[in-house]
Amino acid sequence: MDLWFSEGHTPNVRLSIKVDKQLYSAQSEFQRIDVFESEEFGRFLTLDGFMMLTEKDEFIYHEMITHVPMAVHPNPKKVLIIGAGDGGVVRELVQYQAVEHIDLVEIDEMVIEAAKKYLPQTASKLDDPRVHIHIEDGLKHVRFCENEYDIIIVDSTDPFGPGEGLFTREFYGSCYKALKEDGIMVNQHESPFYDEDVAAMQRAHQRIIECFPISRVYQAHIPTYPSGHWLFGFASKKYHPVKDMSASVWKSNNIPTKYYNSNLHKGAFYLPNYVQKLLTEVEHKGDK
Repeated sequence: MDLWFSEGHTPNVRLSIKVDKQLYSAQSEFQRIDVFESEEFGRFLTLDGFMMLTEKDEFIYHEMITHVPMAVHPNPKKVLIIGAGDGGVVRELVQYQAVEHIDLVEIDEMVIEAAKKYLPQTASKLDDPRVHIHIEDGLKHVRFCENEYDIIIVDSTDPFGPGEGLFTREFYGSCYKALKEDGIMVNQHESPFYDEDVAAMQRAHQRIIECFPISRVYQAHIPTYPSGHWLFGFASKKYHPVKDMSASVWKSNNIPTKYYNSNLHKGAFYLPNYVQKLLTEVEHKGDK
């Protein structure tokens, strides 16, 4: 009998992956955590039945949420990561010698433990001495920070369950306060394709533009995420994500990447017309 993992993207669309075996399943205080093994995508992690990452395509997400802000900020020394218990953002971030301190705030310790045991490709750098892991609610952590971080990376789950609080205006306002005067925040911004995802994306964008003077959206293609078309948010107190990006400085880090490069960085901010229209709709709400 064939075993398949299926995730509903809409009431009428599902993503299904043939599973060789289930490696791990547990119910934490917050969510159900599963790790599966498949021939096509390697090992993959799901939370409450929703795909978080696969070994085959996780590099796209983690490179794009990490290297975009790192290529724009001229001197990032202290970074806050909210969520990201799988360790993928940390793996990308520790390649920068200039980074001195990384706070990783993950609400569910069992996600970290599962990733360390079953997803070593992703969690390989969680023991770096610059990484300080805090098992707590990211919303509560950032609420008590002020003028502390150069970059905040919000690698949250979808805007319900444990990740719901990371899509509120209060949270984005707290992130603004926690950043230094030239700080940058990036976040996963959902998909612009299916109606339910569009609503979440627009809500997040509207709340971010209310808090930050510079707010842009960029895109990547991630095959196992709903529709494959995924967005990220870039919010800054000072730096423009394209005009202030230095390709030569970023290249001098000699960081190997499989998806990200400085040309793609610029191109990722040039969005399809239908996406631009969805963003403009909420940007102009305050003008009426």
